[in-house]
Amino acid sequence: MTAFGKEQDLLDVEKRFWDAMKKKDAQTAGKMTDDGCIIVGAQGVSAIDRKTMAKLTEEGKWELQQFTFDPKSSQVRFIADDVAIVAYKVTERVAVDGKTLPIEANDSSVWVRRDGEWLCALHTESLAGDPYGRDRRAQLSDDDPGATPQRLKA
Repeated sequence: MTAFGKEQDLLDVEKRFWDAMKKKDAQTAGKMTDDGCIIVGAQGVSAIDRKTMAKLTEEGKWELQQFTFDPKSSQVRFIADDVAIVAYKVTERVAVDGKTLPIEANDSSVWVRRDGEWLCALHTESLAGDPYGRDRRAQLSDDDPGATPQRLKA
């Protein structure tokens, strides 16, 4: 198999994982998750097992309505025959708290092959935008130079 074929296979695995979340297919999402999978995002850092991933997929208070990977940004790097990194820009439409939200993010996953199956060992999601949060400044109060988004929510 060519290097391109191997890379495309991993992108297809990543898309299959997202499709499972979109369909709320808890069995597939759980089966594709490595035990001790690390998840990193705006909510923090956590490690979950297959059972927890399945439960989060099925019972999550969100609905992934649509997602699209930007093919120009997609990258795959094999660290070993059975370990690969997948990174890409994703555009999502998610329903949460009765509202549909558009999301642009940069995501990455580390996949490990165990017993012939690719399992997600790490997934990160970073919302796209200014890395210093300057594009979210409007949320802060001009009257309080020490204001942070967290303080203003309280």
